[in-house]
Amino acid sequence: MSTPIDVSDEVLSGEAVAIDVQPVGFLLRALGAAIDMLLGYAVFALWLFLRIWLLNAGVLDDATDRIATVAAIVVSFVVLPITMEVALKGRSLGKLAIGGRIVRVDGGAAGFRHAFIRALIGVLEIYITFGGIAVLTGAFTARSQRLGDLVAGTYSQRVRTPALISHAPVLPPALAGWAQIADVARMPDRLARRISQFLVSAPRMIPAARARVAQELLAEATPFVSPVPPVSPEHVLVGITVLRRERERRALENADRRAERLTGRHVGV
Repeated sequence: MSTPIDVSDEVLSGEAVAIDVQPVGFLLRALGAAIDMLLGYAVFALWLFLRIWLLNAGVLDDATDRIATVAAIVVSFVVLPITMEVALKGRSLGKLAIGGRIVRVDGGAAGFRHAFIRALIGVLEIYITFGGIAVLTGAFTARSQRLGDLVAGTYSQRVRTPALISHAPVLPPALAGWAQIADVARMPDRLARRISQFLVSAPRMIPAARARVAQELLAEATPFVSPVPPVSPEHVLVGITVLRRERERRALENADRRAERLTGRHVGV
């Protein structure tokens, strides 16, 4: 039997291909949020100092002072976070400090809509409650998602940390020609996961069990592969997995490019 692996830090694509990603931990996420929160308060404090000067100079009266103060609140706590996340593609000052980036739960790039929802809800859960609601929500979600993330469908992904121990298989040289003509159809999710788990745990299995499990998995996968190359069953499973990962990687890149183009069009409008 193959040994199950921990997939809590992986995004599962549409074809059950595990893509290595790492959510930012709760403490780092809290540190990044604190930095962003201090930035918002600093911008608003700058307005308060400017406001005193403007009042003393007679530039502002009671009515314009109230309007300007509301505008300063909106700019400091809503417009600023949205602008930074959109301009920096999911990052902010705090996320740059901790090496994080806001992405969709499926791993795709977040856009203006996600930043707007997060910033709007962030006024309540971060600034009004000084992060109290965000801390409570983040402490009880698997990816340290705050309330705004849950509503927007996002989370904070690590982008500047050592990658997870790589179990990504490498295409055997003997299958280079086969990979150019191979047709690998979509497999059942359960079978795809079992193949991935087998390739991870195979080095720790005894040879007889390793060969038997590889043969059984190949027998189940054969209907989805054409042609089946004349190499060992385990090498065929490696080839299948490599092709599917490469196809999924290209699909995700194309989806991100389409999303960025659509976001650019909406901003242009």
